[in-house]
Amino acid sequence: MKKTAILFLILLAAILTVSLDRGRGLESVIADTYVVSHVAVVDVEKGQIHPDQAVVITGERIVKVVPQSEASTPDGGKLIDGKGLYAMPGLVDAHVHYFDQETFGRLLVANGVLLVRDMGSPNLLAVGLRKKLNEGEVLGPEMITTGSMLDGDPPYVPSIAFGCKTPEEGREKVRLQAKVGVDQIKLYSRLEEDVFMAIVDESEKHGLKPVGHVPEAVYVVDAARAGQKSCEHMFGLGKIIAKLLGEPVVLKSGGMGTDVPYFSRLAEVDREKLHVVLHQIRDYGMAVCPTIVVMKHGAHLEEIVAGDYPNLEYVSPMIRDIWKSMWSPDQAGSDLAGEIWPHMQAFVAELHKAGVSLLAGTDLLFPGIIAGFSLHEEMLLWQEAGIPPADVLRYATILPTKFVGLDNRLGTVSEGKTASLVLTRANPLEDIRNASQIEGVFLRGRYLNRDELDGLLREAKEFCRQE
Repeated sequence: MKKTAILFLILLAAILTVSLDRGRGLESVIADTYVVSHVAVVDVEKGQIHPDQAVVITGERIVKVVPQSEASTPDGGKLIDGKGLYAMPGLVDAHVHYFDQETFGRLLVANGVLLVRDMGSPNLLAVGLRKKLNEGEVLGPEMITTGSMLDGDPPYVPSIAFGCKTPEEGREKVRLQAKVGVDQIKLYSRLEEDVFMAIVDESEKHGLKPVGHVPEAVYVVDAARAGQKSCEHMFGLGKIIAKLLGEPVVLKSGGMGTDVPYFSRLAEVDREKLHVVLHQIRDYGMAVCPTIVVMKHGAHLEEIVAGDYPNLEYVSPMIRDIWKSMWSPDQAGSDLAGEIWPHMQAFVAELHKAGVSLLAGTDLLFPGIIAGFSLHEEMLLWQEAGIPPADVLRYATILPTKFVGLDNRLGTVSEGKTASLVLTRANPLEDIRNASQIEGVFLRGRYLNRDELDGLLREAKEFCRQE
């Protein structure tokens, strides 16, 4: 990673001054009532299909889900023929860096991603954009955010992180983040153990989940025991493999993901002993957001940065500039990513078998990650690892909404919930690829049919050409 902080700051300034003001909001008026008739409702909690249902939506709410035989169309209601379609809850990308609202919003909605967890952006950008998205002032999914990250001193990415040298500095920054109004506290790799412990403790006092990278100086089981609630990118889990193999486990600040090479030795590990450790993580309540798709695309950094890679027509020049400023193609790093990602994919299956809660996420902003499209790719990687599609869908809907505390109104197609749902042409419980066969999307009660979703994709391409 290049530390070209000046260029990065300039790019962020451009985002703050232009991107927040230029987006177009929810331009069409939400109709009072829709009735989706004869639709098969996907019950993600039970992993079942309820056939021939009627889903009635008024404003932003699902007011009724009943068998079609019991349904009637209210006066003035718009009827959508759902025969042959499946209604599933909107998808969640649990790890993004939402730096380009023009393209990200359109691409995410077009791909059925209706909630995102922003995992590191400057406070001003993150909190302001969260308000605009959640109030419908700009087109895009709902968002929760960590705002700026808390890292060691000096931080890896000064533009979007606070450096915390002492435990009291860590507590002070948590109090600052609570005052700003973030939803969770993002931990980063360079934190010393005593500072990490103070941040976790202070976060809990303010009712904020500490999430993020397991610091290099902290063993992952100790981090879970202390109260860290998510492990991003599986950083730290490779040290479990090292320990089970009798290898020295280095715990000191500095570096990022230094244990990742150990995933290549997963086959050497006794599965029963591995699951004993994973059960500890599960029982302490730590979820894992693997972002395997990052490593898969990391094997192609040279082609990505050179502009010779699929779907780059959906990537704005601004994002490409960030890619070039923050990541330089390195043959050794690309070779490692290419070698490691299938083993990390296999480790995700072990996490699933051990009952560890998984969160589907992409690390949107990393080179090669395309908003919306890459979440479907991540889900497919999990299915190909052997996780049943019904479970994959849970990890991309109801489980992340529970993790962020929004399951009271998101995550299922149920009466009383927010009308953020996706109509697909095939059953996603049979094959997770069917979740990408989208016929229509309800975004908080606003319906977008296939033609309108295709229009969003065209608009995203146009924005990328204009910049």
